[in-house]
Amino acid sequence: MPTTDPIALRGAPGSPYTRKMLALLRYRRIPYRFLVGLWARDTGLPRPKVDLLPTFYFDSEDGVEAIVDSTPIIRRLEDEYLGRSVIPDDPALAFIDYLIEDYADEWLTKAMFHYRWRYEADIALAGEILPRWRDLTASAGEIAPRADAVRERQIARLYVVGSNDVTGSVIEDSYRRFLGILDDHIGNGPFLFGGRPSSADFGLFGQLTQLATFDPTPRDLTAETAPRVVAWVQSVEDLSGLEPAEADWVGRDEVPKTLRSLLVEVGRTYVPVMLANARAIDSGSDRIEAVVDGEPWVQRPFPYQAKCLQWVRQEYARLDGTDRAFVDGILGGTGCESLF
Repeated sequence: MPTTDPIALRGAPGSPYTRKMLALLRYRRIPYRFLVGLWARDTGLPRPKVDLLPTFYFDSEDGVEAIVDSTPIIRRLEDEYLGRSVIPDDPALAFIDYLIEDYADEWLTKAMFHYRWRYEADIALAGEILPRWRDLTASAGEIAPRADAVRERQIARLYVVGSNDVTGSVIEDSYRRFLGILDDHIGNGPFLFGGRPSSADFGLFGQLTQLATFDPTPRDLTAETAPRVVAWVQSVEDLSGLEPAEADWVGRDEVPKTLRSLLVEVGRTYVPVMLANARAIDSGSDRIEAVVDGEPWVQRPFPYQAKCLQWVRQEYARLDGTDRAFVDGILGGTGCESLF
């Protein structure tokens, strides 16, 4: 059960998932205390089994438990804190919300990581800023070797998201299309499912805090081609003043065409890679091969994303006949139906 004490979470400004959750906590008016940099040291809090950001610290029977993975944390907060929900009350739309949130977390993050560690200006800026979040008082001389270490480590990890010479243009083309779709959709919303934000909105927002406002190459591209997206990101940062009503959720018969356009993009990119990754994991292969938007895609398998696909399928299996029929109708022809 929640307490009146603020939830502690450890994260970093450059972590899109940290920003996703901070914005969600502000919107839901859930008290929190943010542990970052110098303030995250020597807290006496436990380490999670997998050290990822953000890490949430919840009370448990054994004291305090360290929990990671934003999507299940959001659902836990839904159970423990009433009001200002970020899950549509319509089960079919709640499933679409879940799918788009996973697209943001597992596909759009490829663009975020790719741009940050592929282009010289982005590499230079990230190397200078990221280590300073851990130590604001460090001198330039102290930061220099840390900056080099961050750059070397992260560039070497581009393979994790599948950014390479074969896939780079696919990632960038996808991001440009996504910007156009979201820019159009905001005019109908301003959120994905009407006049109040869902968990998928916060998922997209988290990645865009980096792509649209921090890393120079995608930041300039976003400002030039989709200025409304930049303004949206700046607004979603703190929605604590928004007063949502149940009527603000879009109805099934009111779903705008732009939401389906986004699902077409999901089916065009996220779906073939997730399916190819699952096949590679199942077969024990050390190489993913897929075709994305008519172009080849190759990368190493990512076991966690195979779990994500299982969870998406589990959410789909929970739908009853009527809700599933609606979902099948809205996904039909988008490419997303191949997931099921």
